[in-house]
Amino acid sequence: MNWSWPWAFVLLVFLPVTAYLMLRKRRTAAVRFSSFTDLNGCKPSWRVRWRPVLVALRLICLVLLIIALARPRTQTGLTEISTEGVAMEVVVDHSGSMATEMDYFGQKLSRLEVVKKVLAEFVGGGKQLGGRQGDLIGLVQFARYPDTTCPLVLGHSVLLKFLEGTQIVQLRSEDGTAIGDAIALAAARLKNAEDELEKRKKALGFGEGGIDSPALSDNYKIKSKIIILLTDGINNTGELMPPDAAKIAKDWGIKIYTIGIGSGESYMTVQTPLGTYKMPAGEELDEALLKQIAGETGGFYGRADDAKALQQVVEKIDKLEKSEVKTVQYAQYTEKFGPWTLGALLVLTLEILAGCTIFRKIP
Repeated sequence: MNWSWPWAFVLLVFLPVTAYLMLRKRRTAAVRFSSFTDLNGCKPSWRVRWRPVLVALRLICLVLLIIALARPRTQTGLTEISTEGVAMEVVVDHSGSMATEMDYFGQKLSRLEVVKKVLAEFVGGGKQLGGRQGDLIGLVQFARYPDTTCPLVLGHSVLLKFLEGTQIVQLRSEDGTAIGDAIALAAARLKNAEDELEKRKKALGFGEGGIDSPALSDNYKIKSKIIILLTDGINNTGELMPPDAAKIAKDWGIKIYTIGIGSGESYMTVQTPLGTYKMPAGEELDEALLKQIAGETGGFYGRADDAKALQQVVEKIDKLEKSEVKTVQYAQYTEKFGPWTLGALLVLTLEILAGCTIFRKIP
């Protein structure tokens, strides 16, 4: 427990003076007697002897009020708000081909599930990675159409929930790989975030294209802007060609890291009325395009044939984009002056009641 205003305890010095003034004899009334001879043998009653209790109660009340005035409180938490970090959009392909099996340290999972597990460790921290605390991170998923699954946030717990909920596209009409459109959408989100922070608005903006982070200070500075693109296919749909989208990102100062997910020995599990079958999945990874996108913007291309290779690529990005995170700490306190104030009120009430009843005097 600590005290918000400890100088209030200086008032305790005046309590002895207060006690003296209250206990000193005052000649407020008198009754004339011809002689005190008969009164000298009368002993004072217990009410008279215990009347100084009222003074003690008043002093206790004052002590309790002084303690309450000093505002005792306990620290319940410490909030750290970052003031500088990296802004990044994680762009994940969730087209039908991402259902192809991939090795995850001895297990056979879909490519999308492996990507989700490695990215969760990259964002939240794990055995190999320390997490991206202090960075603004958003999530874009794409197949035929790109969608902002999670806006840029500092609180990564909500991002991890959105990432966990990412699923393979179900409708055939929505299947495809629009790499160009996905890059353009992610780049627009980063550019819009930078513009909002430059305006230093108190309300930082929510919803589409905004920054969904109530804890983010308007003094937050974006050190660098990056896009991490993970895909296993070729660009076969969309309005914007990937090289054109990469040029836009470059003009906005955005660096793109591309990761190709694939393996020549991949299989896809297919459910049929006759049972479950594994079918070889052909590789349609356009590595030349991914290298071109990364090279155009100052990033690099990495290939991931299994979870270990993907983890190594992500670790490399994590090391390259490290920054010294500056934070501001805000302590949260719970005020504890209430019980002291209530105690002072109860003692004062007790004094008044005692003075009006058992310790009452006339006049």
